[in-house]
Amino acid sequence: MQTRFDTLDQWLSHCEQIHPKTIDMGLTRVKAVAERLALRFPCPVITVAGTNGKGSTCAMLEAVALEAGYRPGVFTSPHLVHFEERCRVHGEIVSAADLLPHFEAVEAARLQAPEISLSYFEFTTLAILRLLSQAKLDVAILEVGLGGRLDATNMIDTDCAIITSIDLDHMDLLGPDRESIGREKAGIMRPGKPAIVSDPVPPQSVIDYAQSIGADLWRFGRDFNYEGDKQQWSWAGRGRRYAGMAYPALRGANQLVNASGVLAAYEALRQVLPVTAQAVRNGLAMVELPGRFQIVPGQPALVLDVAHNPHAIAALTANLDAMGYFPTTHAIFGAMHDKDLTPMLRKVGPLVDRWYFCDLPTDRAEKAADLQSKWNAVHLLSDQRRDVATACYPDPMAAFQAAVEAAGPADRIVVFGSFYTVGGVLKDGVPRLDAKHLN
Repeated sequence: MQTRFDTLDQWLSHCEQIHPKTIDMGLTRVKAVAERLALRFPCPVITVAGTNGKGSTCAMLEAVALEAGYRPGVFTSPHLVHFEERCRVHGEIVSAADLLPHFEAVEAARLQAPEISLSYFEFTTLAILRLLSQAKLDVAILEVGLGGRLDATNMIDTDCAIITSIDLDHMDLLGPDRESIGREKAGIMRPGKPAIVSDPVPPQSVIDYAQSIGADLWRFGRDFNYEGDKQQWSWAGRGRRYAGMAYPALRGANQLVNASGVLAAYEALRQVLPVTAQAVRNGLAMVELPGRFQIVPGQPALVLDVAHNPHAIAALTANLDAMGYFPTTHAIFGAMHDKDLTPMLRKVGPLVDRWYFCDLPTDRAEKAADLQSKWNAVHLLSDQRRDVATACYPDPMAAFQAAVEAAGPADRIVVFGSFYTVGGVLKDGVPRLDAKHLN
């Protein structure tokens, strides 16, 4: 008998219980259900893989498409606060009610004989892709969840693949080094289709795979590039240039690399998805994405960033350093136990004066007390023997409230790590901080 639920939360709870493994790499089962659903996209598809920069790249692709007058659809994961954030149509997050019929359709398809078991990610991805396929889109923008070759999004043939920066993450699933991880990411490429590699120093495996299948390889530094000064930047591709552009609204030096890949993708798709120079300028100037070096003005200043691997932490550290002087930096941090935590703490440590380690609501998370122990070990071996205060909290909001209480008006609070950490602070909306002495 067909399972039916009245709310999205009930469907999501159901999805968590029907498959024995949380992550189950492979396309056999998800492709079989997609065939039963007759899942097809009648518009160009851009698929984005990589370790860092995927979400920013998708947001910039979407912003330029909107400014060009197109109707884009975006699938992204994970979400910060609400599941519905994973799907946007024409710039708007879809409603829970919009998703319900698609969850029903996936359930009906997978229960056909023989019944097929789907993981949470596979089930929810199919539901969102079915919604997008029926949304009369001009372009579908799909963010890869994990890896590329075996990710559920890869059941859809892409018209343009983008590979963002590649670093060590999810090594238990993707391989022990950048070369093996790069080969997994490259699996989203298709023969004869543009493959944009925006990583300035990509693993050789990515280049080799693109050449072996005959993809139209666009390499950063060869087929497209950028330069900039303190006021503006410019981009050049195979047949087009953009000069005197304002910096993207997403902050951080790494965003120019992401933006360069976005412009290369639109240049490669010019025949099917032309965009004007004005759409590019306006789109990049107006793009928004919560939790990516997001600076919330106030007293104290607040920075939110989902950096949760060594490469992303290095970018966050550089961006924090460029912000200038703050008397005290308060850091709220929570992360998964399978991350390479020691080098992350070592990198950002010199900028932090007070740590607020927090537990997270998932079994995969490192306990706050264990994060504190790892930091103590790092600090003990560091050359800079400063006094650094540490404390542990049961959740991100408790840690955040303690930081707000302790911070002076000229200080800085940085919330970073897992999506659960940043999402935990954003669950009631973006906090606006006013110095206590002004109240």
